[in-house]
Amino acid sequence: MNVIETRRLNLRLLTLGDAPFILELLNDPTWLRFIGDRGVRDLDSARGYITNGPAASYAQHGFGLWLVERRQDGVPVGLCGLLKRDTLPDVDIGFAFLERFQGKGYGPEAAIATMTHARAVVGLKRVVAVTVPGNTGSISLLQKLGLRYERMVELKPGSPPVALYG
Repeated sequence: MNVIETRRLNLRLLTLGDAPFILELLNDPTWLRFIGDRGVRDLDSARGYITNGPAASYAQHGFGLWLVERRQDGVPVGLCGLLKRDTLPDVDIGFAFLERFQGKGYGPEAAIATMTHARAVVGLKRVVAVTVPGNTGSISLLQKLGLRYERMVELKPGSPPVALYG
């Protein structure tokens, strides 16, 4: 089911059938470097990630990370969506794209549409984002969205701090 459509992309709910893509994305070098190892090593753990992450968020909040696919051929290129973390007062935007699809404008296209959806459909007045320092690609995209660095925060006690943009 499509949640958002843009000129070139569909953002839709993840299903268990997307497990092969999730397995690939969560083991992509860019994901591992900037987001972290989620321990997803096979299709069963990819299905568990979908069930316990995005699908659980859809049920609880009405939003979550959505699969981003090209409209022309249905090829999945990444994830983009909204996250509600227990450790942040605001909803944040998250995104990740396979390395081979980076630099093609898919990130800004999906993220701008997600921010519009967050305000117009979900009714959020404030959306934030977090990223590790040094993730210049994400920082550049966050700045294109109009977000600015606010401070460093810990998402979990004892975890390395991340930069909060709002």
